[in-house]
Amino acid sequence: MALFRDRDGKRLHIESNLMGESLVSKKFRDTIQVAPQKRLYPDVTVMKIGGQSICDRGASALPAITDEIAEESSRHKMLVTTGGGTRSRHIYNIGLELGMPTGIIAKFASSISEQNALLVATLLADRGGICIDQDQVVELSLYYAQNIIPVMAAMPPYDFFAIPSDNKRIPVHRTDVGTVIMADLIGAKQCLFVKDEKGLYTDDPKKNPDAEFIDKISVQELQTMDLDDLVVERPCLDIIRNSEVIDSIQIINGLEKGNLSRALAGEHVGTIIYSD
Repeated sequence: MALFRDRDGKRLHIESNLMGESLVSKKFRDTIQVAPQKRLYPDVTVMKIGGQSICDRGASALPAITDEIAEESSRHKMLVTTGGGTRSRHIYNIGLELGMPTGIIAKFASSISEQNALLVATLLADRGGICIDQDQVVELSLYYAQNIIPVMAAMPPYDFFAIPSDNKRIPVHRTDVGTVIMADLIGAKQCLFVKDEKGLYTDDPKKNPDAEFIDKISVQELQTMDLDDLVVERPCLDIIRNSEVIDSIQIINGLEKGNLSRALAGEHVGTIIYSD
C-alpha cells in the first residue's frame, strides 16, 4: 500500500478503500466489497448447557448430559458453553436493589457462568473435558487433536462495557447471545441450546399449559409475533439474521436421553429458528 500526505502535508496516510471514509455512513457501507466470511471451524458444534434448566438441577440432570457429551465426543467436535441460571438471577436482584450499573451486573453474571463452566468441565475431566477462556478459541484445533472437550463460560466478555438498555439495567447480551456470537465467530457447523423444554412455545409452558409448541419458525416471523416470552434472548434473533455463516439455531430438551445425540447427527428434535 502506498503512503502519501494530505494536501497540507501534515498527516501521513496509508492508501486503502476505507481511507478517509465514515464507517457509519449508510451509503458508503453499501458500497464496501468484502470477501466471504472464513469459517474457522466448520465441523464444530457449539452447544450451550442451560444454567437454570440443566446445571441448577445438579445430579438429576447434569451427569446424564455430560455422559452423552462424552459418548458423542469421538464422533462430533463440540464446543460446550454454560449459562448462569438461578444464581445469576439472584445476583441480578441484589445488584438492582443496590443501584448497580449495567456493567457491574454483567460482571457479576460472568462469574456465575464461569462457575458452571468449571462445574461441567470437572464432570468431564476424566473423559477429556477442560475449562477454557474465550480468547483460547484460536487453540481449538489443538484441543480436538488431543480428543479434548473444551468448555467455556457463555457470558460475552462485555462486562464493564455492557450496553445500557431499557431492560431495567439487566444486561441484554447474556449467555444465549454469547453462544450465538461464538458460533458465528468460528463458523460452526451448528448451534444447539440444551434446555429443559422441547423448544419454543407461544408462552412459557411452565406457567401456561395452553402454550402451543412451535417446531420451526423464521426470525422474521418470530419477531413479528412479538411474544411476551422467548426460549432464547431476543438479541440472538438479530445475530442470526445478520450472520454470514450461521443460518439457524436449534433448541432441544436435554432431559430426554438421546435428544442431544440425535441433534448432533443433524436431526430435527426440538425447535429450529432460522434466518430469512
